[in-house]
Amino acid sequence: MRTVVAFIGASLLSQASATDLDAAATLTLDGAKQVAAHAVAYAKQVNAPGGAIAVVDAAGNLIYFESLEGSFPAAWGISIGKARTAAAFRRPTRGLEDIINKGRTTMVTLPDVAPFTPLQGGVPIEADGRVVGAIGVSGAASAQQDDEIATAGAEGFKKGRAAKTSAVTHVPRATVEEGFRKDLNLVAGDAWRVNASRRDRAGEAEIHLQDTDIFYVLEGSALFVTGGELSEPRQISAEEIRGKAIVGGEERRIVKGEVITIPRGVPHWFKDVKPPFTYYVVKSTEQG
Repeated sequence: MRTVVAFIGASLLSQASATDLDAAATLTLDGAKQVAAHAVAYAKQVNAPGGAIAVVDAAGNLIYFESLEGSFPAAWGISIGKARTAAAFRRPTRGLEDIINKGRTTMVTLPDVAPFTPLQGGVPIEADGRVVGAIGVSGAASAQQDDEIATAGAEGFKKGRAAKTSAVTHVPRATVEEGFRKDLNLVAGDAWRVNASRRDRAGEAEIHLQDTDIFYVLEGSALFVTGGELSEPRQISAEEIRGKAIVGGEERRIVKGEVITIPRGVPHWFKDVKPPFTYYVVKSTEQG
């Protein structure tokens, strides 16, 4: 079953980072991707025939949307409605549907709740004891399967955060595979994180002001440039500067099985890539 990324909420792209929560305990784009990755992995495990997956923040703002192949056209709107409803009520939408089915039909007339979608498949996302967002799923084999996929996404995210403080962290293969497709942060500690990354073409030159990168190449090869100076540099955040290319610098071909480290402050650039090129990135923010 092929998965198609359909939409990333532009309203919160400024919050995108390699962490799942920002300093204000708000779900980031990367965190939303992690939730979706857990949901997709479960959907594949149970051979779901389709499904639209929406992730919103605690206020109901759409952060990330993904549609599995086979979903019906209206599923996208229903999934967003379920997610927003779960975020607004801070509870799974299965409970709201059950209340209405048992006769409390006045629930559907609630004012100032838009969109109100009391259908199974919306589940709050929790972190550190509070609701930071919600996931909504629509278009799987049944309403129950919608709910199961959404629950897997929310629970997978919650367990992943809890694992960061444990002595051992296990990331399932299905989540890792989704990670390479989405350039996903797999696991993180206080001063480090591990990303699954994939490149199919050359990218922009970069300088990381806080992170030291360690790359381990899994497949493919790339012409990698380090040092020199960025061409047409621009600062995109307090932690990163990007440029069109690198002037000067040292070129080397990196291939499967090799490791390369890039200390913070060193310009680096994937000048040419022979896809498929996948690699793990260990990012460290340790000082000294």
